[in-house]
Amino acid sequence: MPNFGPVETSRGRIEDWHAELGEGWAVLFSHPRDYTPVCTTELGTAARMSGEFARRGVRLYSISLDGADSHAGWVRDVEQAPWAGGAEVDFPIIADTDGRVAELYGMFDPRERDGAGNAVTARAVFFIQGRRVRASLLYPASSGRDFDEMLRLIDSMQLADAKRVATPANWRPGDRAMVVPGLSDAEAEALFDGVDRVAVPSGRGYLRMVDPDTYRDEL
Repeated sequence: MPNFGPVETSRGRIEDWHAELGEGWAVLFSHPRDYTPVCTTELGTAARMSGEFARRGVRLYSISLDGADSHAGWVRDVEQAPWAGGAEVDFPIIADTDGRVAELYGMFDPRERDGAGNAVTARAVFFIQGRRVRASLLYPASSGRDFDEMLRLIDSMQLADAKRVATPANWRPGDRAMVVPGLSDAEAEALFDGVDRVAVPSGRGYLRMVDPDTYRDEL
């Protein structure tokens, strides 16, 4: 994962991105510009939901091409707009004024320009753990993100890491999960209390459903 720094933010200076991250989880998400409508809804939503990310051990970082002073001024609007629900923007907004970070991470939207005709960043999202990008999403500048989906993806990855499972389409926390293909039937039976196989015409028993709460992590 590319490193960068030093950079200014709405909450102080980051000297070295890799050192800032350490071995923990983080989400880095870009927004096209400060003082724009969709971005205000997104930053407000992120502020309102930041406790949910923190509960999962995930730190939030936003970034755009605007300066730190612009970020700090805009934050006051964000916090007073209804999407924040009165919450504080308690995470840094990185000032990528020269576009260096956006270039490193491929964040520029080829179709979108600001009022002056300059390129702006798309709505990119990078899910990071231990300085590695575990997943990424890319939305055009015209489409606001679904922060519930971001949490769902984090829950899925953290569950897979802890319980050696995969999550099916439209999975939500509390739903049943699936045994990963790399586990044999014997290994799956040893790890979980109850493995249910979904019958398919091929007769192959590769669709194996389990309750992650029955995982015997002492093995």
